[in-house]
Amino acid sequence: MDHEPVIPDRGEFVDVLAALRRGHVLVRLSDQHDGCWIAGRNVFWSFEPLSDFGLIDEFHNPDGFARVRYFRLNARGEAFALEACAAWKRRPLLERFVARLTG
Repeated sequence: MDHEPVIPDRGEFVDVLAALRRGHVLVRLSDQHDGCWIAGRNVFWSFEPLSDFGLIDEFHNPDGFARVRYFRLNARGEAFALEACAAWKRRPLLERFVARLTG
């Protein structure tokens, strides 16, 4: 059954997009719920939506660790991140705060 990707935590999603836009790499250590990291921060909810929306691509990191997967924004992801981060910043502070509390 095909389904639309769901973004369970909008605040984390935008934070990850912003970090990826700044050149940070999303590191996937395992397929477990808490198996992703970016910029020293655990990513719980955003890997699957990023992947399902086709915003990130895996790349080979010759200086990386074995069995660890590395991801960057692709061209589609760059355009999406630019718009999403700008839209997030335009929202009132209270609305962003509530979105972070509720996901």
